[in-house]
Amino acid sequence: MELKQNIISLISSFFFQFKKIIAKTQRRKKLNTTRKKIQMSLDFSEILVVGVSSRALFDLEKENEVFDNEGIEGFRKYQLEHENEVLKQGTAFPLIESLLRLNSLAKKPIIEVVVMSRNSPETGIRVLKAIKHYHLPLTRWAFSGGEPLAPFLDAFDVDLFLSKEEKEVQKVIDTSNCATALIYDPPADYIPETERVKFAFDADAVVFSEESELIFKTKDLAAFHKHEEENEDVPLNDGPFAELLRKLSKIQEHLPMTIELSPLRIAIVTARNAPSHMRVIKTLRKWGVYVDEAYFMGGLSKEKVLKAFGAHIFFDDQEMHLDGTSKVVPSGRVLYKSDSPMKQFEKKKNTDLENNKL
Repeated sequence: MELKQNIISLISSFFFQFKKIIAKTQRRKKLNTTRKKIQMSLDFSEILVVGVSSRALFDLEKENEVFDNEGIEGFRKYQLEHENEVLKQGTAFPLIESLLRLNSLAKKPIIEVVVMSRNSPETGIRVLKAIKHYHLPLTRWAFSGGEPLAPFLDAFDVDLFLSKEEKEVQKVIDTSNCATALIYDPPADYIPETERVKFAFDADAVVFSEESELIFKTKDLAAFHKHEEENEDVPLNDGPFAELLRKLSKIQEHLPMTIELSPLRIAIVTARNAPSHMRVIKTLRKWGVYVDEAYFMGGLSKEKVLKAFGAHIFFDDQEMHLDGTSKVVPSGRVLYKSDSPMKQFEKKKNTDLENNKL
């Protein structure tokens, strides 16, 4: 009898342990399946990820002034006292709002926006309330508590970073492959188109490398035209915004309408003109990038064309152009890498100007 009970006990114990092993195996399979699904859902290879600073997205100029004059304690006090006051829209707001609308038209999510701020989570509550107030469908943000944002761009897979802090933008340019621009103040009386989103790019030192522009700067226009005509069939090298342009072209494929009718429109607005124009067009064709519009200005001012185009954002490397364009459309300056030939040329030029004043 005792032997029989021992055998029954052993069999029961065996089945109990066996069921535990089966249950554990099933949990592992379920966890692995969930992880795979999460990894698949977080594949940003065909999604445009935009990182936007809170100051570029919202009007935080008064708050920035408080920080500069009163330090972190004064800033924290001001933010807490004004926590329930809704922030006004900033320069990048129309772009971000219009980009997010594309997700409702696409076959799958194609836009992801991450709000990035050097606020602490506590002082960032006002930003979160503004996001909710304007019904922006955002789920990711980064509050670094005073730490630089540049190291976190790769963590969020950011393709384009927009900021009003020049030191931050320069650091990103120098240490990351992410396209980035220094955002200007918003233009007065700007009314954005709501049914489409429009990107406008300068060509040299933005979409393409700075090599050709350096020829123009260090020699003259005739030398530039001669070089471009001779190299018409040689594709231009990538500039800091080349990958962004390719990404924009790629996500157009996930919109239901034909590319000619896409609500995401891309324009090149460049100071180039004939005979240097063909190299730009042939390079884009070689890249497999479709550009809706191209304007070869030949030295004319760009603001009227950009206003007619209705750009949500325009990127250029030249302050002489941006001083005018920023008054009619949202604009951002593309900085040169600190060790680039163009940066060295600009430094020498400024030094020479200062010496001539003496």
